[in-house]
Amino acid sequence: MDGMLSQEEIDALTGAAGAATTTAAPTTMTLTDAERDAVGEIANINMGTAATTLSTLLNNKVTITTPKVSYVTINEISAQYDKPCVFIHISYIDGISGNNVLILKEHDVKVITDLMMGGDGSNTEGELTELHLSAISEAMNQMMGSAATSLSSMLDKKVDISPPTASVVDLNDSIDDVTVSSFLADELVQVSFTMQIGDLVDSQIMQLYPFDFARDLYQKFIGDAGLGQEEAQPEPAPAAQPQSTPDPMAGVNMNSAAQAMPQQPQMQPDMAQQVMQQPYMMPAPNVNVQPAQFQPFNAGVSPLMQQENIDLIMDVPLEVTVELGRSNKSIKEILDFSPGTIIELNKLAGEPVDVLVNGKFVAKGEVVVIEENFGIRITEITK
Repeated sequence: MDGMLSQEEIDALTGAAGAATTTAAPTTMTLTDAERDAVGEIANINMGTAATTLSTLLNNKVTITTPKVSYVTINEISAQYDKPCVFIHISYIDGISGNNVLILKEHDVKVITDLMMGGDGSNTEGELTELHLSAISEAMNQMMGSAATSLSSMLDKKVDISPPTASVVDLNDSIDDVTVSSFLADELVQVSFTMQIGDLVDSQIMQLYPFDFARDLYQKFIGDAGLGQEEAQPEPAPAAQPQSTPDPMAGVNMNSAAQAMPQQPQMQPDMAQQVMQQPYMMPAPNVNVQPAQFQPFNAGVSPLMQQENIDLIMDVPLEVTVELGRSNKSIKEILDFSPGTIIELNKLAGEPVDVLVNGKFVAKGEVVVIEENFGIRITEITK
């Protein structure tokens, strides 16, 4: 050995050092148990509301599971998440000040976009385009808008967000997080969910919170309420100290006092016993007391058949609607409507139509023609 390193050994050492520099350092910041539970509960309620909104928007069952709260860095996410993915930046502008990022997989975004455009969710070929980003931004706007409404109810104050912005991020070993959101350069609170959309999507989504924003949510959700409860409770009043009162009979000769008092007539023993046994009665005021009188029950007459008060509402107008049928259409199909378009309804030819009074289904009937007008012949009254 001459002490010289070969080129292969130099390259090996240089590669090992480079690999060591790209290893993500574990997070050092944490939340308290109360803060962590509060963030998880808020995220659970928000995403539950968002799932209902997305289910209506896609006309598919959407399920989002209970969240899991952990701590990560952006480099740790880049090592374990799909590439590329979509970052959706959400800013709270009213009621709460802060930002968070929702991360979705590329495949999930394509499925959601295809369903929004009236497809069956199978058109997932090709790269993400501006159409995909615009569609997912609108979906997230409605989802997080409904979540902000739920948050308003929890905090008892108006909470609003700005329109979310979506961008495609190719997660490398170390990404330029400043181009997405500046707070991603710091350690983050990660809230992970499992999202299922029918039989099309079963994958993980996540929200990233700055630690300051997570703690602020806890203070808004728990701290302010706790402070209000403490202020509402009055301090206990100090116990009253017994005060010694001077005895008015102190220093008085009882014999001379007894002689000075006038003599009272004494009761007979039997009279005194009778008075002690009788309870003390307050003098009764002059009140006219009469026995209660009730209307007798008529076993043969139903209360629903009584017409005593129905006359008071006889002249109230009600709106009667006859529904021929219904149909569900996507936005794309509705935009294609034109004069002459035929819409197939969910009722068969000759099937009874529904009669609704003020929006409540009350009867069924058949369509008839009276001179030049349509009419309805009632065939069945619902109970």
